[in-house]
Amino acid sequence: MKSSNFLIDYQCPQCGAPAVLDETDRLFSCEYCRVKSYLTTKDYFRYTLPSKAPENIKVLYFPYWRFKGMLFSCVSDGVREKYLDVSYQAINSPFFPMTVGWRSQALKLKFVTPDTEGRFLEPGQPFENVMDTFEGRLIGSVPKPVFHQAHIGESLSLIYSPFYTNSRIYDAVLNEPVSSSLPDDFTESVFPGGNPDWKIEFLPTLCPDCGWDMDGRRDSVVLICKNCDSLWQPEDNEFKKIKFAHFEEKEKDIIYLPFWRIRADVSEIELKSYADLVKIANLPKFVKQNYDIKFSFWSPAFKIRPQTFLPLAQKMTLFQPREKLIYNLPEAELYPVTLPLSEAVETLKINLVSFIKPQKKWLPKLCDIEIRPRSFLLVYVPFIEKHHELIGLSSNFTITKNQLKMAGNL
Repeated sequence: MKSSNFLIDYQCPQCGAPAVLDETDRLFSCEYCRVKSYLTTKDYFRYTLPSKAPENIKVLYFPYWRFKGMLFSCVSDGVREKYLDVSYQAINSPFFPMTVGWRSQALKLKFVTPDTEGRFLEPGQPFENVMDTFEGRLIGSVPKPVFHQAHIGESLSLIYSPFYTNSRIYDAVLNEPVSSSLPDDFTESVFPGGNPDWKIEFLPTLCPDCGWDMDGRRDSVVLICKNCDSLWQPEDNEFKKIKFAHFEEKEKDIIYLPFWRIRADVSEIELKSYADLVKIANLPKFVKQNYDIKFSFWSPAFKIRPQTFLPLAQKMTLFQPREKLIYNLPEAELYPVTLPLSEAVETLKINLVSFIKPQKKWLPKLCDIEIRPRSFLLVYVPFIEKHHELIGLSSNFTITKNQLKMAGNL
């Protein structure tokens, strides 16, 4: 499924200058006052479509859940992947459109703020129910039974579309009716709602340790302080330091891609060392004495199309990099971290299914297998940059530059 980000009209919280943000932007740098801010929220972002309702008309904002992300399904013949970009009513109602369609890509949105005029309806059904609806529709195209599903790299938001009533429901974007005549007993008061009380949180991007300006790409979920060699990720309305390392490489034309290395306890299966991995994955190797190194799951710490994401996670996990770790930042280009640790943890069972043998034996037992993360490390892995692709120097894995470029819309 094709996907694109929507654009958001925005104002700098410091000087009020206008700006246009991409949906995935989190780090905002004002072109006027040069102040940088990190946008965050306690749950999910809320947006409004532009209203063109006539003057003196009371606008009613109807909510839609919007989900973007990768969906992986474990079925009898392996793992099926699909990219989702869907919206659906957050209130069950026959009077309003079921989705926002392509409007979120075609029109500039705005963040909901407490001073946004209009009556905002409260979501009547939780997102989990809507996700069940999405999955139910997709199940028909996936072979049964489905043993496990995981959502990776998901982006959840609430989009409010403007309407007003005048014997019928009118779309306030086009000022056209979207319903037939309303029943005589129809009243807006049946929908709970009121003035919006939600606002964006802004985190100053000064390093909590040394006070230096932190850096990152606009869609980064981890910021870098090059002054004191530290990495920080937003959590609970503050930045928290994370552990990191890199594999040293002295070649030229190097770019470092970030990966999450996750060590975890796996129930029902003996998977604590590389020797265990050789047996479980039926790798064509003899178990040697030096194979007692600890086993780790590996996941890309950056978003990429699902057709590439899982094979890359599987290859890195089977490869189990053993180079010496250097616990500082490399002096080379760093690709931004765009997939948070919480999402990488969701990949563990899918990753396990991708290499375990015999797969058909273990698929029915997936529901009994528990994977509990114990520790994590963000590792920068060196890739040499060619004209059209990046090649892992020790692993020889190849990622095309176009795949990374297309990931900007995920």
